[in-house]
Amino acid sequence: MAGHSKWSNIKHKKAKEDAKRAKAFTKHIREITVAAREGGGDPSANPRLSLAIENAKGVNLPKDNIERAIKKGTGELDDGSGNYEEVTYEGYGPGGIAFFIEATSNNLNRTVGEIRHIFTKHGGNLGTDGSVAYLFEQKGWIKVASNGLDEEEFMLNAIDAGAEDVIVEDDFIEVVTSRSDLMTVRKNLEDSGVTIESAELIRIPSTEVAADPDTARTNLKMMDKFDENDDVSNIFTNMKLDDETLALLSSE
Repeated sequence: MAGHSKWSNIKHKKAKEDAKRAKAFTKHIREITVAAREGGGDPSANPRLSLAIENAKGVNLPKDNIERAIKKGTGELDDGSGNYEEVTYEGYGPGGIAFFIEATSNNLNRTVGEIRHIFTKHGGNLGTDGSVAYLFEQKGWIKVASNGLDEEEFMLNAIDAGAEDVIVEDDFIEVVTSRSDLMTVRKNLEDSGVTIESAELIRIPSTEVAADPDTARTNLKMMDKFDENDDVSNIFTNMKLDDETLALLSSE
């Protein structure tokens, strides 16, 4: 799980530096819309919608926006933006780093063109479906602030709650679950008094590719461009950074 830990460090650092609040709002609005369309507008009967709403509240998405997104998903509201579809893209960055990208788009031709352009511009290439998917395993991921928590006691409680792994970072704790147990573990932790910062489905690489500083920089620049794209919701890679490289990049 160490590779995922380093990935989340990069993601955490990027999140701190990312001032594009509108991008975060867009991502959560689209997730709520798709979740409501697929499972209905009642969060008590739709686990995915319930999770999407909680995560949206975590970034202070206004209640009105949440309600409109639900209504759009259920067909009660037509805002003229068309229907959003979930889509994934797979490819390789410089140095043979695998990329798995999740997106939500109302214009698939536009999105695939933009994704292909980003890959090509940064020395990577867009692959076919299945070309890198086998390198990743889908898991549940829960982020908990570590302030005031007894780490050893929390780890035992998290495992009792159904977690597969617990990773302690500097100012937060990661709880890893199976894909199907994410909501159950989240509820068990909340019932025990733990405050959940976020919970989501992620993709953890089963094999990793080591990257030197130059290769890492190039791939991270490409990640930034994907991240800036409004249609892209999540980016996963199997890039492996040693502590020295991670420290160097974090200081830049």
